[in-house]
Amino acid sequence: MHTYKDLESFEYWSITDKDHFSISVIKGLVMDAVRKANSGHPGGAMSSADFIYILFKDYLKFDPKDPEWFDRDRFILSGGHMSMLQYSVLHLIGWMKLSELKKFRQFGSSTPGHPEVEIPGVECTTGPLGQGFAMGVGMALAEAYLSDIISIDNENSGALVDHFTYVLATDGDLQEPVALGSAAIAGHLGLNKLIVYYDANDAQISGKVSRSDSVNYATVFEGLGWNIQEIDGHDHSAMHFAIETAKVMDKPSIIIGKTIMAKGAVNMEGDHNTHGAPLPQDEIDLTKQSLGLPNKNFYVPSEAIEHFSYRFSDLSNESNNWKKMYKEYSNNSELKDLITSTIAGKIISEFDIPDFNSGDMLATRKAFGAVLDSIAKDLPQLVGGSADLEPSNYTGNFAETYGDFKKTNKSGRNIPFGVREFPMAAIMNGMALHGGIIPFGGTFLVFSDYEKPALRLAAIQKVRVIHEFTHDSFYVGEDGPTHQPIEHIMSLRAIPDFKVYRPADAKETASCMKLAIKDKTTPSALLLTRQGVPILGGTQNQNEANVSKGAYAVIDCQGNPEIILLATGSEVSLAIEVANKLEGKKIRVISMPCWEIFNVQTDEYKKALIPERGNLKVSIEAGITNGWEKYIGSNGLAIGIDHFGSSAPASDLASEFGFTADQVINKIEKYLKSLL
Repeated sequence: MHTYKDLESFEYWSITDKDHFSISVIKGLVMDAVRKANSGHPGGAMSSADFIYILFKDYLKFDPKDPEWFDRDRFILSGGHMSMLQYSVLHLIGWMKLSELKKFRQFGSSTPGHPEVEIPGVECTTGPLGQGFAMGVGMALAEAYLSDIISIDNENSGALVDHFTYVLATDGDLQEPVALGSAAIAGHLGLNKLIVYYDANDAQISGKVSRSDSVNYATVFEGLGWNIQEIDGHDHSAMHFAIETAKVMDKPSIIIGKTIMAKGAVNMEGDHNTHGAPLPQDEIDLTKQSLGLPNKNFYVPSEAIEHFSYRFSDLSNESNNWKKMYKEYSNNSELKDLITSTIAGKIISEFDIPDFNSGDMLATRKAFGAVLDSIAKDLPQLVGGSADLEPSNYTGNFAETYGDFKKTNKSGRNIPFGVREFPMAAIMNGMALHGGIIPFGGTFLVFSDYEKPALRLAAIQKVRVIHEFTHDSFYVGEDGPTHQPIEHIMSLRAIPDFKVYRPADAKETASCMKLAIKDKTTPSALLLTRQGVPILGGTQNQNEANVSKGAYAVIDCQGNPEIILLATGSEVSLAIEVANKLEGKKIRVISMPCWEIFNVQTDEYKKALIPERGNLKVSIEAGITNGWEKYIGSNGLAIGIDHFGSSAPASDLASEFGFTADQVINKIEKYLKSLL
């Protein structure tokens, strides 16, 4: 075995010896960084080092000078706890300074405990196991769609979008149901440019995998419609063959690499305790000696970097040629608009919105469907679907118009997600991160709980995804408490950097949808009614100007109001009815379709709309009241529902829960008397 002492003859070593030595260098970086931080996960990184090195060195398509090149292959470290493995490879590419590796897991460094999307070379933020796998499915789906629609217009232009998505997954990833749910979708849709490497090292933080899992994943993935290969994950020849085979399959591929935890460690190889704790220093010293490394921290010889980068010139040339072709096709009249909308990511300034007649009754879920149908023709990048609720979410006409995405029609814009809410949301994140796509997904608001981890990760990554949540209150009616959201509105508002829209009517729905589409760095949720609500007055342009402030007065009075009614969604029309019935009072009714937007308005606007003193503030919303004190103050009146619902017709529940105008007026009058 060659060691660092033999580097003078490095050019004469075999490629295999050069690879093994370079992989040892990576393992040294992993051990040193985790030890210095006194925190991290060296074991899995050492068992996966062979694969990630071979993949990046010999197969992954990227531009060493441009991490954001659109047609690059995507690599996702789904087991994000092994982040030092990825950071080490990024250092070999030249995208990560060695000084940052030395600051692993420290505040302000570019090497946080789990990979974060802001880091050059990191495609998505991972760590919550299973979600990286699902986002990989989303990226592969986006690639397939874009490749298909662009090549439709010009058969030679398919090369504009032609890349693979690679995922490195762990035992823990596959134990998370979101991964298998996403895998089922990938197999069903025939995402043949998705390649997953499963590092099966039979070790987890609590012990051997066999303590908790005896699933035969080869059998499972075969049943899900995947190509299966099982290899020795430390055999480079087998790895080369497996990757090359996977690249020519007509279905997604999983390479199950049987590996050894902490591969190369002298005394702790195979020890599950290496999963989440630094190796002892004496073990690191002995391991470095065994691997042929010097007793030196953060050792990276130039020979290893040079060997790793042997393809860099060719990769840069490939990227440059692509950019020339992109410029040529961007000027082509047949492709210009399509490329502008997708690859370039630009949105037309205005798009058609349906005309909604003031005074008509229309559920906001139906309004969403009408808006979707109207704007979709101008936005080919708008792609999405429903979690088997097309008739209820009103995405069915979109599906009929643009067709389902499927193996034989990858230009279909409707994704039949099935009853898989969490996978849907996580896949949407991957689609948005890939670029060229604005994904949307629909389900009932109560099932946002199933999606919550992906909603949170969308906010962390600042991606534009649009979630349509219908059946937004107890007005669901007969389906009962299991389907009637109570705490859900507030729980979504609790997510930082996440916009929650609860439009009062069809016009507000259209305005909220436009804001969500134009917001490139924030995920959005539209909470929509099952029941019909009256369409308010005013023009659509006026409505858009009002909604863009997050809150505005729909009814006002002369001078300072005595009572301010603050409402969202279907309760805005209730508040208007209350205001019209309350006699002898100066009342202002405020619609607050988006708290998050209102919160960033000027203090002058906020105080003018909701004065701090001199009036009673009453909130009306069909959900829990916690949180409204921010706007109504400690002496305000919060009207809501702080208990679970019941199964009954919606009108009966409205009376039972106090959501009629007379009941609201009665509560206000009683509360006013109590203050005297």
